[in-house]
Amino acid sequence: MSTSLARPYRLGLDSFARAVGLHPELVGRLVQLGLLDAEVDATGRLWFAPEDLPRAARIQRLRSGLSLNYAALGVVLDLLDRIEVLEEVVRASRPSTGPARSRRTVRPWT
Repeated sequence: MSTSLARPYRLGLDSFARAVGLHPELVGRLVQLGLLDAEVDATGRLWFAPEDLPRAARIQRLRSGLSLNYAALGVVLDLLDRIEVLEEVVRASRPSTGPARSRRTVRPWT
């Protein structure tokens, strides 16, 4: 077992906002609303895991494509997360019928 002494990679508010093409104030609002997760350090700065980039991009697509308000965004994101979990359960329970089936991946529509 090896122990890493390096801190996990994370993005500051400005870097995260720039990476997803959103204004930092909007990203902060999304965190306050619980639509995005962020760590807050002792000075109050927000830090994001790189794994949160796709969720922020999804939020941006839903806002621009469907003109959803913040409450609706929360509901839609929750439903999409649940659908993703159910699809994983179905895939795991279905026996593979060969190499073509195992290579096939389903892309999310958002």
